[in-house]
Order: sequence, then structure tokens, then C-alpha cells
Amino acid sequence: MSRLVVKIGSNILTESTGRLNYKRIHAIAHDVSLICEIGYHVVIVSSGAIAAGMEKLGLTEKPKEIVLKQAAAAAGQSSLMRAYERSFARHNKKVAQVLLTRGVVSVRPTYLNSRNTLNALLSYGLVPIVNENDTVATDELKFGDNDQLAAIVAGLINADRLVILSDVDGLYSSDPKKDRKATIIPFVREVTPALESIAGGSGSRVGTGGMYSKLLAARKASSYGISVNIISGKKKGLLLSILSGHHEGTEFISKKRSMTSRKGWIAYAMSPKGTLILDNGAVNALLRGGKSLLPSGIVGIVGSFRHEEAVFCADQEGKRIAKGIVNYSSDELEKIKGKKTSEIERILGAKHEDEIIHRDNMVVL
Repeated sequence: MSRLVVKIGSNILTESTGRLNYKRIHAIAHDVSLICEIGYHVVIVSSGAIAAGMEKLGLTEKPKEIVLKQAAAAAGQSSLMRAYERSFARHNKKVAQVLLTRGVVSVRPTYLNSRNTLNALLSYGLVPIVNENDTVATDELKFGDNDQLAAIVAGLINADRLVILSDVDGLYSSDPKKDRKATIIPFVREVTPALESIAGGSGSRVGTGGMYSKLLAARKASSYGISVNIISGKKKGLLLSILSGHHEGTEFISKKRSMTSRKGWIAYAMSPKGTLILDNGAVNALLRGGKSLLPSGIVGIVGSFRHEEAVFCADQEGKRIAKGIVNYSSDELEKIKGKKTSEIERILGAKHEDEIIHRDNMVVL
């Protein structure tokens, strides 16, 4: 069966007062249930817990303090899930709650466990409702926003399509609130710096992501070979329309799958703990030669990390060119940077690997 991830933001699920919009949730459940009936497995990545918790706590604006955000998420998550359960029950569909943090998907065993859990839920015909576990997540362990989480989930389950429900009809050529001549960009083949500039800033009073965040999510998902659509979440029937072959909003044309699931995990799920600064020879070897990174090419180290953690590789101007899993800690690399592979054992007393980052554990950015 084809697999679909639907990302729903806080602006779609809440009213102007900040309270949950139950009519909207009912409408989404109706559309998703129809999609399931025509042969799709659907995972929903849903915001809204903090917004729902704001109502319970009597807050009128999204809290800025971490402890209040976590309290609001804890208070609101049950309300959000109850709304989904009741809405899907009207269509004889069952849902399941799945809460994730970047810390969970950063580690390979728990990443695979998350994938297995989602696959099991789908096999039983349930609709998983995925959200970030804001109750325990810290800034270091957060995805940033649910657009990014949705892209990771889409790669996690090998989805065929990611649909992002927005409070606008799609990606516009300019800000439609400021430019009456702004038009929707119907198709995007590549997320370019020019498009990122058009997308502009981010955020609303209840949400965390803007169009720029959605572009980044689309770029991540498309690297897996996943098609992406940004459409209005305030209009009924658009999900089914897309899957019936009609065009709506903005569609990001999927490329031939260019990244394996493991490399996607390295690129997007692992939290980087530092940066290796490389000389020009190492940069060329990585970008053009398809080589692994050796200690001789490292001229500087930023951050503190252990072996088997993720780091960025950057040129001497600071531009990030790759991300990978290191075979040595930052303390060890301080001793062997710039040295030949043959010198590692003499300097450290032992050698884990010849390569600092093996090509199989590296993604060129």
C-alpha cells in the first residue's frame, strides 16, 4: 500500500482565540479516512498540543519559557488526542499516539524501533498521530518544528508523499499579504537560495514554522525521493484531490531516490556535536573524489564529541560541505589532526580505524 504523511500545523488546528478548532479536526479526519479507504496508509504529524494546553492554563499567547511550554504540552496533548480519537471514531478508524524527540531518532537502535512501531501500527490499520514530545524535549533535543519532524517521519516509513497543510494555498512568488500581484508557484524542481529568500521569515503566535521551514522540509523529503505538496489545510477535499491526480497548491517534484535510509538518518536525524575544519585537499577529496576523511586533511576542530557521534565537515571559510559519523573523539582528533594514518597508533596507542569518517558514514551536503 502507498504511504502518505500529512503534516498539520497549529494554525490549522486552532481558532483565532488559540483554542482547538474541533470542526477542522473533524474535517481532516473525514478526508484521511476516505484516503485510507482507497488504499493508503496514513501517518499524521500534528502540532497543537501546546496550543490546546494554553487553553487549559489560561494563557493567551504562546509561552516563551521552556518550563511553561512543557507544561502546556503536557496539559494539551491529552486534549489533542481525544479530539483525534473522537473524530476518527466517527469513521470507524482508530488512532495511536507516537511522541518523538530528536534524541530518540538520533540513536540508530531507537530510530529503528520507532520505524518498527510505526510500521506495526500501520499494519493493524491504525492512524499514528505523531508529535514532538515537548514535555521532555530541550532545545538541544528538539527538531525545531514539526515540518522537520514530518520530513524525518516520511523518510522513516519510506513514504511516497508528504503533504504539508498550511494556512496559505501554497508557495507564492512573493508575500501575498504585501503584494497583490503575488501568484502561487505550482511546481518546484529544486529548492534554490532564491526560493528560500522568497519564503522569508517564520512563526506565528501559536506555531513555530513558516514557509521557509516548509521549504527545508520539502528539500529533506525530496532527497529521499518523496513527493511533497504544500496546500491549504482550511479547505475540504484537497487531500483526496491530490491523490486523484489533480493539482493543488505547490508540488515539489520528487527526484530519483538519491539517499538511502541510513544516510538520511545521518543527514537529518542525528544531532551534530561539532565541526571539523578541512584543508582544500580534503574538501576536494570529499566533494569530487568520493573519498573518506583522513586525519591529514583536518586543520581545526570545533566542539566536544565522542566517537560514533555526528559532526559537520566545513572548509576554512566555514561552509559546511558534509556530515558524518566520526571514528574518533574530539580529544583524540586534537592529537592526530594533520597527521598521516600510519601515525595514529603511535600517537594514541591504539587505532580504531584508518579513516576519521568513512565514506559509507558520510553525507555530502
